[in-house]
Amino acid sequence: MALDKYERVWLTAVGGLIGSFMAALMVAYLIFDIRLPTFEARVDPANLNSTMFADLGVKKRGENKYDVVMLAKMWVFDAGKDGGNPGVPPVIRVPRGSRVTFYVTSLDVTHGVYVEDHSINLEIVPGQIARQSIPFNRPGEFRIICNQYCGAAHQGMYGTIVVE
Repeated sequence: MALDKYERVWLTAVGGLIGSFMAALMVAYLIFDIRLPTFEARVDPANLNSTMFADLGVKKRGENKYDVVMLAKMWVFDAGKDGGNPGVPPVIRVPRGSRVTFYVTSLDVTHGVYVEDHSINLEIVPGQIARQSIPFNRPGEFRIICNQYCGAAHQGMYGTIVVE
């Protein structure tokens, strides 16, 4: 069966476009370490004392590997004693060059976690644990921002990551 000249052009163009998209996805995944947020598990927001969220904060898991266990609730991120005083926006400190895995759940309503200048954007749903791992290679202060409207004091729901 013979293809018309214009059919061949369109099939070649579409095939090239799909190939370009696939190549861009592979480069993003393999070279730039861009990953989709992962749904880790389910928890009962009323019984967090028997889960990993009973001990909030920053945990060292190996050479330059850290876990941050955080709880989002109206209208504050709670990072435990490592984040500072309760009710105050947390300040999380990690060393430069570390890979940080965030584990976050919500106590009440849907929240969001966005870390400026980094590829992390999580939707925090009550009863679900959101997980995402990212490297912090540049020193500086980076805001953690709730990017899902969660109520009257939403604009004050933020924190800071200090990379030293």
